[in-house]
Amino acid sequence: MKKLGEEQSQRSGSSCTRRKVEAGYALLKVDQKGSLTSSKQEFTYSEILRITNNFERVIGEGGFGAVYHGYVGDSQVAVKMLSPSAVQGHQQYLAEVNLLIGVHHKNLTKLIGHCNDGTNTGLIYEYMANGNLKAHISDHSPFILKWEVRLQIALDAAQGLEYLHYGCKPPIIHRDVKLTNILLKENLRAKISDFGLSKIFSTDSSTISHISTVVAGTPGYLDPEYTKSNRLNEKSDVYSFGVVLLEIITGRSAIDKSQNNIHVSEWVTSSLENGDINSIVDPRLHGIFEINSAWKAVELAINCVSSKLSQRPTMSQVVSELKECLDKGPAWTKGSRHIELTETRPLYSITESSPSAR
Repeated sequence: MKKLGEEQSQRSGSSCTRRKVEAGYALLKVDQKGSLTSSKQEFTYSEILRITNNFERVIGEGGFGAVYHGYVGDSQVAVKMLSPSAVQGHQQYLAEVNLLIGVHHKNLTKLIGHCNDGTNTGLIYEYMANGNLKAHISDHSPFILKWEVRLQIALDAAQGLEYLHYGCKPPIIHRDVKLTNILLKENLRAKISDFGLSKIFSTDSSTISHISTVVAGTPGYLDPEYTKSNRLNEKSDVYSFGVVLLEIITGRSAIDKSQNNIHVSEWVTSSLENGDINSIVDPRLHGIFEINSAWKAVELAINCVSSKLSQRPTMSQVVSELKECLDKGPAWTKGSRHIELTETRPLYSITESSPSAR
């Protein structure tokens, strides 16, 4: 693929890389850690074709279109193209662009740019090398995430939601928190993605406690209170996150179709009567986890999915509790990536940095 032309510019003693794209000029920067940042430029369809090498590699399929791998300069990106027939998808595309232009957090996927060229619509994101969390929690995964790694992923996602609820003015409710909307970097650190259903509170949010809206989201993760009343608030995200945390802990799906569609929260509540944490935590871990950490994580998750909004914690409280869960767990080595073997399959370890893949 032909590389985009580039030239160096200096501003206030720091350097940035300016990559020239034929039909427009996208100002892209590489930060001190080598991560791609952007002024969120609009790309033409011909540029998208070059970025993806004519849509050569599909890396995902969504409800409204496919996701392709590509390069902007030397940096990998993910390009989500919208199917022309997806009318609802176009509305979500506009919502996502408008929202992501104003949010910046290490635990939210970074929007590099977008395309709205005739019938061709797409979003360009930073590339998340390890895909979505569901693929790693699934029983079909050839690897097993270590207990501490699971907690760190949960904490990363919680911090992203905390920022949406309390770091954004006005606050933002994600409305579709689930395993497939938590993406993992090369080093297994997590970011929240897919903001197409997100809702923004009134600028005078201090005077309101909820938004009345048509129910939208994913079965199994939807807050029952929201589905009954059509009243949406930040505790709806807390419920969805609680379901995700239960899935992370147990390795089970939100709804188990093999067991009469039992919800994971019902299964865990029933299992708690036995008082045996080993029967709740993902059996593929073979008991390799810290007992107190596991109990605290389960208690937190159950509180998150409480039927009463008042009993659910805030995302700030969730972040604090998850940090305590990690403190209760054994320390693990930070450094070069390695894989430890169990009796059956390897468990991922977490790293602070790893070599870039290309």
